Amino acid sequence: MIFKKIFITSSLLLNFAFSFVSVDAIGSEGVAVSSKYEASKIGLDVLKDGGNAIDAAVAIGFALAVTHPGAGNIGGGGFMVIRFPDGEVTTIDFREKAPNLSSRDMYLDENGEVIPGLSWSSILSTGVPGSVAGLGYAHKKYGSLEWSKLIHPSIILSKYGYNLDYNNVSLMNSKRYKYKLSQDIETKKIFSKESDFAINELFIQTDLSKTLERISSYGYNEFYHGETADKIIDCMNRTGGIITYLDLESYIPLEKKPITFTYRNYKIHSMPLPSSGGITIANILNQLENVDFRNLGYHSSDHIHYLVESERRAYSDRAKYLGDDNFVDVPVDMLISKEYASKMFNTINPEKATNSMEIYDSNIIINTESNETTHYSVADKNGMAVSVTTTLNGWYGNGITVDGAGFLLNNEMDDFSIKPGHPNAYGLVGNEANAIEPNKRMLSSMSPTIVEDPQGNLFLVVGSPGGSTIITTVTQILSNVIDFNMEIDQAVESRRIHHQCLPDVIQLENYTLSYDVINKLSSYGHSFKYRSSIGEANCIMFKNNMFFGSADSRRNASALAY
Repeated sequence: MIFKKIFITSSLLLNFAFSFVSVDAIGSEGVAVSSKYEASKIGLDVLKDGGNAIDAAVAIGFALAVTHPGAGNIGGGGFMVIRFPDGEVTTIDFREKAPNLSSRDMYLDENGEVIPGLSWSSILSTGVPGSVAGLGYAHKKYGSLEWSKLIHPSIILSKYGYNLDYNNVSLMNSKRYKYKLSQDIETKKIFSKESDFAINELFIQTDLSKTLERISSYGYNEFYHGETADKIIDCMNRTGGIITYLDLESYIPLEKKPITFTYRNYKIHSMPLPSSGGITIANILNQLENVDFRNLGYHSSDHIHYLVESERRAYSDRAKYLGDDNFVDVPVDMLISKEYASKMFNTINPEKATNSMEIYDSNIIINTESNETTHYSVADKNGMAVSVTTTLNGWYGNGITVDGAGFLLNNEMDDFSIKPGHPNAYGLVGNEANAIEPNKRMLSSMSPTIVEDPQGNLFLVVGSPGGSTIITTVTQILSNVIDFNMEIDQAVESRRIHHQCLPDVIQLENYTLSYDVINKLSSYGHSFKYRSSIGEANCIMFKNNMFFGSADSRRNASALAY
């Protein structure tokens, strides 16, 4: 059974600053929530055909590479959290890695200054892609349906086309991305034309369909060892890139134990390093566990103050300690412990904002991270749940398309600290823990997360795009549900705030807080910066033997269930 956009009004919801709540999808057998209707439908069809949540997640991943080219991909990477029907949880790290020929100061000139654009819009910004390997590994180990059957719908979509929606059209027609998508000769063939793209225009990607056909026929390793690998190397040779056959052939996804902790007796599983999500979410929530939210109003001055102060401290730790733990020692156990969080919480003045520079290590710079990512959540009738966040980094990655292969490459190398050890204009020095090294995976904020209720049952499947705001988005959704008893749609649609230590400002969506709350927080010493939206959380709640899928309206996502 599917319910799409059912609107209800109640006084309770008004207390949460909602007039309307969208119940996007309700079902008892399975649910798929993603950024695109076509992808969600393909995932749901897989579930209906007897596939499990992994099968559906694989199918959705390839579908997003076709229908959401700005962020969905086969030329990028990401993270996956899996909860099996028996309650066991694992994760798959298919984050991009630095090529063998990369070096610590590769984006600096002879004077030690950053060369503008080199880590963002050039071929040297490309990390070795992990998406195809990650989806392939997940299917090989945990899938149930035939590999080719999962990719076939995406082959059809790319070969015969799909109708462009408003979001795709608005991006491709915007001045910024119109320019970006016309700079590379291969990209221009696909994503650029004299006139504007139109809503419902049929969009065909012939080269991508051929690539997907090869991956379908020969398996995911074709991307790293076959004709597709040859085409990637041809692209490197054409553009002056440094990814080699060795980089492709040696890439492997990594299966890891999740970051697991409790919050008010709910068990939370999230990604370990090089995702900073699990550690930082644990740090924030462990601090907030010292607050009795039952006596605080939602989005009251006290609620926001404690939330912001906890975020401030956790992000300072993120910048100081975190990086790929295969290359650097990270005190994970300390950072996710309740004892450490209590010490941090005890430094919070209940009526005064902390100056971030008082807790911030001046030898560390907090990196920026692109907002252009995508997240999807899936659950099946047997209780398997999958949470996946994947990205090219910036919209359309670095804007370079692999020769004759039809897919864009990522610009994930920018997520490293590109100037470690070199003071910038502000006297700050890049984080050595996230410095560039060959084969190292860059730090990320992507935070796919799965939650169990106090009885040990599947409860929430959560995640979001949004760069550094991913962590605070996921944190607020978890708190909205657990602390304020919100339904998942309310928790997702609630307006959000964000604080990442530096810049020392509360970022918030328009109309999030009342004037009285703003004034009170200002008297504490907080300052504010408004932004149109934060995140796109595509989530699932399971209760009363029913799935509730919530597609975030901020980017017009899609939730389907049966």
